[in-house]
Amino acid sequence: MASEKKILGLDNLAFDIGDQVNDQAREKEGKTSGCVAEENRNKPTYCVTDVPSWHLCGFLAIQHYLTAFGGILSIPLILSEGLCLQHDSLTQSRLINTIFFVSGLCTLLQVTFGVRLPILQGGTFALLTPAMVMLSMPEWECPAWTQNASLVNTSSPAFIEVWQSRMRTLQGSVMVASLLQILVGFSGLIGFLMRFIGPLTIAPTVSLIGLSLYDSAGAKLGSHWGISAMSTALIILFSQYLRHVPIPVPAFNKDRKLHTSKFFIFQSMPILLGVLVSWLVCYLLTIYDVLPSDPAQYGHLARTDVKGNVVNDAYWFTIPYPGQWGVPTVSLAGVMGITAGIICSMAESVGDYHSCAKLSGAPPPPKHAINRGIGVEGLGCLLAGAFGTGNGTTSFSENVAALGITKVGSRTVILLSGFFMILMGMLGKIGAIFSTIPTPVLGGMFLIMFGVISAAGISNLQSTDMSSSRNIFVFGFSIFTALVVPNWIMKNPDFFNTGVKELDQVINILLSTHMFVGGFLGFFLDNTIPGTKRERGLLALEELHLQDSGNTLETEEVYNLPFGITSCLSSHSWVRYVPFCPWKGQRTQYKSEDNQTSQSEPLPNGTGVTEEFAF
Repeated sequence: MASEKKILGLDNLAFDIGDQVNDQAREKEGKTSGCVAEENRNKPTYCVTDVPSWHLCGFLAIQHYLTAFGGILSIPLILSEGLCLQHDSLTQSRLINTIFFVSGLCTLLQVTFGVRLPILQGGTFALLTPAMVMLSMPEWECPAWTQNASLVNTSSPAFIEVWQSRMRTLQGSVMVASLLQILVGFSGLIGFLMRFIGPLTIAPTVSLIGLSLYDSAGAKLGSHWGISAMSTALIILFSQYLRHVPIPVPAFNKDRKLHTSKFFIFQSMPILLGVLVSWLVCYLLTIYDVLPSDPAQYGHLARTDVKGNVVNDAYWFTIPYPGQWGVPTVSLAGVMGITAGIICSMAESVGDYHSCAKLSGAPPPPKHAINRGIGVEGLGCLLAGAFGTGNGTTSFSENVAALGITKVGSRTVILLSGFFMILMGMLGKIGAIFSTIPTPVLGGMFLIMFGVISAAGISNLQSTDMSSSRNIFVFGFSIFTALVVPNWIMKNPDFFNTGVKELDQVINILLSTHMFVGGFLGFFLDNTIPGTKRERGLLALEELHLQDSGNTLETEEVYNLPFGITSCLSSHSWVRYVPFCPWKGQRTQYKSEDNQTSQSEPLPNGTGVTEEFAF
């Protein structure tokens, strides 16, 4: 199931560490359970429970961190506009540190106690869109003086209260909405919901996340079209034209001693490279005064000294903590908008779990693991709200894709990557450095990222029958209506006047959120207009489950709780009724289910396919 989390997808995640992996595979061959098979090159060299050597773990952990870097970094930079922080780079840097710290913490929780697959957690654009809609409401519109750099005193109590009051409301809304995800996950309701949320619901929802952010991207692009075009062109060059061009790097092993190895740097981090090169060009144009120093002149925002001494002012070390912006408050309208994003995120994550299991050599995730994974993602959103990222967390699909290319599916690598993100969140100077990226460079990056989000949403339709007039109608009507209605509501914010302020806010936020309108229409029409399951694309995950049922690793070896928790619980009969707990009778159950499904091939009308999500 494709998703908006493929914002760095672009088929650009190849990272050829073949020499290292193959050398270690030769040492490992015969010592493990036979995960590597010469006759099947698609099998991973290292499965979920395997542990590569320390230097390979470190190398791959950094790669996963860099792969997710652009997506995580962009969220606080976009959110700062709605929080009136355009001219407060120091606070922006603290937001960057906070979101990396929480992403690392949630990654550790997911890999250790959640679904237990090598799947990295990070910020989500599914919550960014309703957050920006909420902050654009008249009552939360930034005061005019906060838009003028000469009038902003970032240390004044008035300015601090302006942005912190908005952040606290956003925090409370995320925390309350996350309770739904926790409930749905740990109660096992996710299986029931997945019966009704198909590709024709997810496709318009995810596509509209990218399409709705065009205004934010356009404002940054227009600050200097030349620099923005250069940034976009470099990312395209690296990710599309140079992705198969290797860079030789020195390597050493026992057999071949000192030699060179291929490093596909352009495939592993094209966005980061494009931003760094554009940033360097802006720095050179700044020190030679090619760019105007007058803030009133066009192109001034491309200078690298616009944000002053933020790097010098930032602390070397900072530790984010819950409630650092004050006590969270709750907005009913904000909760409703964020909830719509969380429902979308849950549906996408289930697809990510199955993809991750396949690429890492694990069996299809059982019911209790999926329930636990969604529940832990809900806990991650709760932590993100408490710490004050202004966002939530979700599974990153681009890092799942990296597993298939590196052939290393060890969850130890993702654990180490989580520790790297926590460290990044504690280095205040690093966050400050990235908060000084010139505005047009960000615009060039957003042009690529938001475009790919929109395309990733449409890619969900590949499992549906798009020659069906029914499906064409559902998708076309949903996405076009979701562009028209919010645009009209934003231009006429006072149209709804029921006399109840809170109700007016809820209606305005929901109808102004493109992804809610599109997702609701897609959901309603897809579940009410007659159509077969195959036509609607609902059999994709079921067939994936049948194809993956022949894995060699035992289910309990991968998905059991750590530290002997499962062994302690298995002696109690009541555990079988807890949706997120494994129990000792499940192994026999899985084997009998596999035997039954292997004798039941899916027919064109869907007959014989088991209902995988009957949790």
